[in-house]
Amino acid sequence: MKKTFKLVDLDCANCAAKMETAIRKIDGVHDASVSFMTQKMTVDAEDEKFEAIMDQVVKVCRKVEPDCEIVR
Repeated sequence: MKKTFKLVDLDCANCAAKMETAIRKIDGVHDASVSFMTQKMTVDAEDEKFEAIMDQVVKVCRKVEPDCEIVR
């Protein structure tokens, strides 16, 4: 399943790159992209575990950018 999410308060391109790298390391994630310019994140992950994977995505993103909110 591939979904796109809006990001709120993503402050820099470097943080976006760090978030993207961390998301790709999560088990079950096929691909991920985080765009600072468009303030959007696309996650391609296993259908059966998508919600559990998204919970992990939120956690890793908060570690990188605590103020950034993922609109689900």
